[in-house]
Amino acid sequence: MMEELLSGIYQFRAQVFHREKDFYSNLVAGQSPRTLFIGCSDSRVDPTIITQSNLGELFVLRNAGNIVPCYGASNGGEPATIEYAVSALGVRDIVICGHSGCGALQAMLNPATMAKLPLVKSWLNHAEATRRIMEENYSQLTGAALLDVAIREHVLVQIENLQTHPAVAVKLQRGELTLHAWVYLMETGDILAYSTEDNGFASLTQLEPHEATKRQVANVRKAKREQRS
Repeated sequence: MMEELLSGIYQFRAQVFHREKDFYSNLVAGQSPRTLFIGCSDSRVDPTIITQSNLGELFVLRNAGNIVPCYGASNGGEPATIEYAVSALGVRDIVICGHSGCGALQAMLNPATMAKLPLVKSWLNHAEATRRIMEENYSQLTGAALLDVAIREHVLVQIENLQTHPAVAVKLQRGELTLHAWVYLMETGDILAYSTEDNGFASLTQLEPHEATKRQVANVRKAKREQRS
């Protein structure tokens, strides 16, 4: 595998970089991404590929389970990355994107699988709200159906956590930031987006562009409570 990586490096330097040298030279001056994309570390889910974005267009934060710890709950890189993206880079959109078949959420739903992975288990404590929601509100589900719902609920929980970050709260209050909850379906290449207008997920690729842009998130848990009542 390392030989393949080295081969790719040589190919990039000799072909891609030289062919698009002006583009890469412009990137040296600085970055001005419009979107912070928070996704899972899963090697099968690449934000730039599924959105067909160029270098410099996405500011990317990835970790196991696309988790956003509540403000003050973690000293890791997540809060610093979020603060920098919002306050220093001035991103206008934040996407939190889960994906089908997420191994982190499978582990969350089956804690016994983490017996020999203490650090993973500790990290997934940040997903405790999702686990409790699934346990108490979806006890009738099992197997694939349980995981599919967990993935969607988890993204919404992370949107809620994101709003506890001061930099995010300030920009939301000013109307200078928009939040998006997505789920990428590896089986079809589709992306589902949540909207508080209809309290559900819908396929972005099956909507007209002007309708797709309206699928945004606000007051997630309030909307979900109203939907269940």
